[in-house]
Amino acid sequence: MGLSELLAAGPITIDGGLASELEARGQDLSGRLWSARLLIDDPDQILAVHASYLTAGAQVTITSSYQCSRLALTLAGRDPDTADDLLRRSVELARTATAAGGRPQALVAASVGPYGAALADGSEYRGRYGLSHAELVAFHAERLAVLAGSGPDVFAVETIPDLVEAVAVAEALAAHPQIPAWITFSCADAATTCGGDDFGDAIAALAGAPTVVAVGVNCTAPEHVLGLLQRGAEVCDLPMVAYPNAGRTWDAGTRSWSGPGAQTVPATVVRQWLDAGAAMIGGCCGLGPAAVAVIAEVLGGR
Repeated sequence: MGLSELLAAGPITIDGGLASELEARGQDLSGRLWSARLLIDDPDQILAVHASYLTAGAQVTITSSYQCSRLALTLAGRDPDTADDLLRRSVELARTATAAGGRPQALVAASVGPYGAALADGSEYRGRYGLSHAELVAFHAERLAVLAGSGPDVFAVETIPDLVEAVAVAEALAAHPQIPAWITFSCADAATTCGGDDFGDAIAALAGAPTVVAVGVNCTAPEHVLGLLQRGAEVCDLPMVAYPNAGRTWDAGTRSWSGPGAQTVPATVVRQWLDAGAAMIGGCCGLGPAAVAVIAEVLGGR
């Protein structure tokens, strides 16, 4: 069953934050590669987190490729020539988890993070890197080609901070028409992307992208999600995606989350998101298996 068929069957539960769950299990992810380090050093830890989300009820598991690119490895002092193998490994691990957990029908979504994630300086929450459109297309095309060859069910283009980068990724995605994609933005409030774009304008700009089948928001405070979904529904007929973080603040200096946050999203709030048009709901940084279990229960019972 592909993404279109799964969407036709009802709302979909996405998994939760990968890196934050790894940290909850005692892993140190303060280095430049964040969770991608474990693709090199201890991939079994990633496999275990995938399994925990599938057990909690996730119907889509997102790979650990968010931070992985030749540029990221270079900046971290690692061999950039290993990046392609690590990208392929991220898809293999997710696929292994679905089979081992008796959930072969669960979809594997290849994570495609923003250019700023490779810089590891917090710029993924600012955008506006000073790169040309062609440079952004080339950066994303390089990774997409490798991930596409690994056979994911869908591309999860996530935490994109601005319209400029989203349009560039959409162009690169067109080279892989056999793989559907969603694109989700990180947002500063209930109306604006982290890069300062009107969220409605950002969503509307993707409506005609040939392989983009869903759009929405991720790694954004939960209290902003309802307004963003409502704005998105005004300008776009595509299915909406929402997987917020726990509401904490990212500290680029320490590469960690700070401040208070919620460990789950109340069932009443999840239902509000459904009523506002969300077709795919999950969690991002700080929302773990317990949060996904709540979402899965709500979506299963509507």
